[in-house]
Amino acid sequence: MLEPDSRDQGRKHLAEALRELRKAAGLSGERLAARAAMSQSKVSRIESGKVLPTVVDVERIVTALGVPSEVATELLSLARAANVDYASWRSYARVGLWRKQAELKALAASSATVRQFLPVIPSGLIQAPDYARAVLTPAVEGNPARNIERAVKARLDSQEVLEDESRRFHFLLTEQAISWQRAEPGVMASQLRHMAGLLDRQNLDLSIIPGGVTVRASPLNVFVVYDDRLVIVELFSGEVALRDPQDVSYHLNLFDYFRERAVSGDDARQILETAADQFMRARD
Repeated sequence: MLEPDSRDQGRKHLAEALRELRKAAGLSGERLAARAAMSQSKVSRIESGKVLPTVVDVERIVTALGVPSEVATELLSLARAANVDYASWRSYARVGLWRKQAELKALAASSATVRQFLPVIPSGLIQAPDYARAVLTPAVEGNPARNIERAVKARLDSQEVLEDESRRFHFLLTEQAISWQRAEPGVMASQLRHMAGLLDRQNLDLSIIPGGVTVRASPLNVFVVYDDRLVIVELFSGEVALRDPQDVSYHLNLFDYFRERAVSGDDARQILETAADQFMRARD
């Protein structure tokens, strides 16, 4: 993964290399655009570094320029690296984790459709206050300290985006995600009933993959897809942002695969209520 400085340098190098290759080929921006089936303005923005080209964009350009295969391979590698951003939780903690919550709210507010795949934990957008407080409290050595109350407030504030009925939210959980005990039983029961209360929202689809269903794909990571333009994948140490259309398309296909094996509506409500009752019995 690339830290910010090296990532920005990689983008600059890619833009400069594409511009120099075009000049070496004796082509104008207009001629290259015609050969690559792009607009001249897009070629110009790519070469100036104002627009980050996708791997497909670079492939079309190097094909149009007829560059040697070894050069094309290097440029495609640069493009793949430039289209992946990595940010560690440590870097977020340095500036305040609450700022990350504001960023997530802005991302959701700028998207018509948000799809969240949640194999191990409910989304911050559907967390009740006490549950959010529990999951935002560091539990493992090396997990950066944070202002917990400020982070909780920012997380709850971010949930305002759900009130915008012009946007569509899909929350896809595994049964493990609702049964993994991240807090004391009473808090867990309240969280599950909070989610059950969201099932009637018209702009929200909350579905659960039951434990007894055969699922041949592995639920490796939490990921969020914003429209068809961006994927955020969560890791233990941070998160990766993917912008390449092929990566986005793959995650949309993954989401659809898992969603086809999930239940929603009254069936999801039954799973949530049953799990909530089990936690309440454990409390007693």
